[in-house]
Amino acid sequence: MAQSTRRLILKSAATTVGAMAVAPRLLAQSTAVRVGYAMARTGPWTGGAQVSQEPNYLLWAEQQNAAGGLSVKGVKRPIELVSYDDRSEVETCVRTYEKLMGSDKVDLVLPPWGSNANFAVAPLANRFGYPFLAPTALSKRLAEMKLPYFFLLLQQPAPMTGALVDMLKANGCKTLACIYVDDLFGLENYAALKVALQGSGIQMVEDKSYPGGVKDLSPVLRSIKDKNPDAFVGFTYPPDTILASKQAKEVGFNPKFFYASVGTAFQLYRNVMTPAGAEGVLGMGSWNAKTSSAAKAYFDAHTKKFAGKEPDRWASGACWAGLEILTNAVARQGLDRKAIRDYVAGTTHKTIIGDIRFNGSENVGTPGTVSQWQNGEFEVVWPKNVATAALNPNKPAWR
Repeated sequence: MAQSTRRLILKSAATTVGAMAVAPRLLAQSTAVRVGYAMARTGPWTGGAQVSQEPNYLLWAEQQNAAGGLSVKGVKRPIELVSYDDRSEVETCVRTYEKLMGSDKVDLVLPPWGSNANFAVAPLANRFGYPFLAPTALSKRLAEMKLPYFFLLLQQPAPMTGALVDMLKANGCKTLACIYVDDLFGLENYAALKVALQGSGIQMVEDKSYPGGVKDLSPVLRSIKDKNPDAFVGFTYPPDTILASKQAKEVGFNPKFFYASVGTAFQLYRNVMTPAGAEGVLGMGSWNAKTSSAAKAYFDAHTKKFAGKEPDRWASGACWAGLEILTNAVARQGLDRKAIRDYVAGTTHKTIIGDIRFNGSENVGTPGTVSQWQNGEFEVVWPKNVATAALNPNKPAWR
C-alpha cells in the first residue's frame, strides 16, 4: 500500500534526524516514537489535505526533532512518521488506519482530511484506543456518536452558522440565498443555517444543493441573482468555492455579503481571484498571524519551510493547535493512550487559536467566527471580541 511513498517519508524523517546538530547522541540512543497517518496525496481531497494538514504534520515532526525529539515524560525521543496516501478514498483510508493501529501498532495516530474520512475512521480509532484530534471534521453527527477518544478541533456547524447569522442580522441583512454540496458537510451546515435563521428576520429566498465535483454553477447563480438577495452563502469545497466565485463574477452577481466556506481561507483563493478580486469575500476562518504572537511564529515557520506557501486561516490553525495539545499531553502522560485521552478531555488547552476545551468530542472553547478578505489578508471580522479587523458590510464589485 503505497510502500514507495512510505519509504520516501521515512527517509525524509531519517534525514532530518540524521542532520540534526542538537542532541544527536540522545536521538541515536532513544527509540523513535512512531506516528502514523493516512493523507490524500492524490484524488479530489488532495487540495485541502495538502494545504491544511500534511504540511503541518511534517513541520511539527521537523521542529520536534530539531529540538532533540518529542518529550515523552521528559525523555526526548525522535519522531518517525509512518504515512500512506489514502487516494481520497474512504475505504482505503479505513484499511490504512486498521493497518497502522492493528498490525503496525504505531504509538500515536494523526487524523486524515475531511468530515467523510473522519466519520469512517473515528469509530475504528475509538475501538483501538487511539486519541484522535481531528482538525478538518465538521459534523454534528460525529459529536453525537459520543466516542471518548475522538475530539473535534474545528468550530462545528451550529456555532459557525450562528456567528454568520448574528453578523448578517447586525448589519441589516434581510434576504439570503444558499447553495450546499450534497454530502455530510453541506447537509449539516445547511441544516444548522436554517435553525440559526429562525427568528432572525432574515428570509431565505432560495436554496439549492449540488453534487460533489460540480463543473458549472452558473445556472443556479443566475437564478439566485434574479432574486437579488442581500447575502449569498455557499457551503462549498475548495474547487467549488473558486468556481462559485468566478462564475458569480461572470454572471454579474455581487451581493452585499458573499460567503463561501472551505477554501476561502486558502492562499490559493487569494492568488486565483487576485487580492483585488477577493476583496470583501467572507468565509469560514478563525485566525491569522495577527491573532497572537504564537500564531505569527507558526505562520512564519510554515511559510519559510514550504517556500512561501502559507497556512490557511482556518483549519491549518486548528491542525497546529491539535499538534500542540498532543505534544503537551505526551510530555505529561507519556505514550499511555488512555492517559493522553483523559488529559485532552479534562484540560483547557492554550493554543495558537485561543483556549480549547472539550465537552465530549466538541471544542466548546473556541467561538464560531467569520473572516473576510481585506487588502490581501483574511481578517477575522466576527465576533468583535476576537476580530483582527472591522467588517466591511458592503462587498465591492468583483475585479
